[in-house]
Amino acid sequence: MILWQPDPALIRRPAYQSLADQFARAIHDGRLANGARLPTHRRLADELKLSVQTVSRAYEELIRRGLISGEIGRGSFVQTQRREPEPPYLPERLGEVIDLSILKPVCEPMHLERLKQALGWLAENLPSSSALSFRPNMVFPRHRAVAVEWLKLCGLDVSPQNISLTNGATAGMTVALMSVAPPGSTVATEAIGHHTLVPLARYLGFNLEGLPIDGNGLIPEALDEACRLSDIRAVFVQPSVINPTATLMDAARREQIAAVARKHDIAIIENDVLGPLVEDRPPPVAAFAPERTLYVTSFTKITVPGLRIGYLAAPDRYVAAVANRHLVSNWMATPLVAEIATKWVTDGTAMELVRWQRAALRRRQDIAAEVLAGVDYRVHRDGLHLWLELSGDRAEESFVAQARLQGVAIAPGTSFRIADAPWRPAVRISLGSTTEGELRAGLSVVAKLLLGDPEHLLLAI
Repeated sequence: MILWQPDPALIRRPAYQSLADQFARAIHDGRLANGARLPTHRRLADELKLSVQTVSRAYEELIRRGLISGEIGRGSFVQTQRREPEPPYLPERLGEVIDLSILKPVCEPMHLERLKQALGWLAENLPSSSALSFRPNMVFPRHRAVAVEWLKLCGLDVSPQNISLTNGATAGMTVALMSVAPPGSTVATEAIGHHTLVPLARYLGFNLEGLPIDGNGLIPEALDEACRLSDIRAVFVQPSVINPTATLMDAARREQIAAVARKHDIAIIENDVLGPLVEDRPPPVAAFAPERTLYVTSFTKITVPGLRIGYLAAPDRYVAAVANRHLVSNWMATPLVAEIATKWVTDGTAMELVRWQRAALRRRQDIAAEVLAGVDYRVHRDGLHLWLELSGDRAEESFVAQARLQGVAIAPGTSFRIADAPWRPAVRISLGSTTEGELRAGLSVVAKLLLGDPEHLLLAI
């Protein structure tokens, strides 16, 4: 038996989906505990004045979402054990879907042509070490020296010996976390944060504590309190627009975060994959606490997705740990891709593509401002996405499903939820993942859904 009961006054059409949403909210909010037995289909149908078929479909929808399980002869039970998380984006693009779910830079034929030209150059200039060596120290000294120059554009002054080349930001994040957060330890981060952190924490065996944020990012007092009450070993932050809420943390807040980390002697992992794309930004957190910050940046989201290479800058105290964990998890970054990145940094192509990307994104921002006029959302002029909180009684999952039924894929906000604190439904919408025409059409669908009645779409059985 359960104490919580659905409210028949809140049921909208289609009733089965509305009923499923009520159960889902109760489970997520803790009003229905794991293992709680749900009423039988017939009993709940009688209590809510619904058909048995409607209740059956609602339970089937909850099973599909992984929130309950049905056992023949015993009934239906809340099942809140974690499943493998679904990504916030479509795993593959199907049919005529306008995909605004995946975060990627604006890409045009020019980008493919630039990469083809780089591969042609590489065929003529490939060093033997990049093709034949197994030893990172034989391959990367030259690349690390060039990385120093790129990191200066990001606001950091780092020695080549403190830089590791990685196969993109995800590899850099993973190595950084492995280096500072042993199994059983706790890592703090923003309450709305990186969507891979939750599964990564489970895979690597550390605990994750989501902390309150405001319009300026992670709240320093919340980090200070967490460090006093828990054995926090590190804090993971995304202060420069790449975070889901598109927040650009100001310099004072960055300095405060650094001060709290120094006070409690914890490591900082800073994910700054947009690097110099964000114009006129404050210095990285790493600049305020260079002795304890592992700084991650990459090229995939600011030049071309195929340039899957990045830099992980670590202070002296973590250099050996980073090198060891990178060896066992990746061995080394792909030398052929590193050659292209180094050439592009050296000859100015990388910054040229960054400036092109910045201009393209600002045009996309203008489209969003026009189509979503009157809608309250968060965005930064140099960001890849916008964050839109849903007002009223709109259910996030239903809103995403409605958009999908109309041919538009957007990312549900809960994919980025780290803390169990009260949640306001939201969606993340990518601005660079498709053409300007498709972006305008996709945002128009979102705008119409926002202006329309928040009830569910009717679906044929």
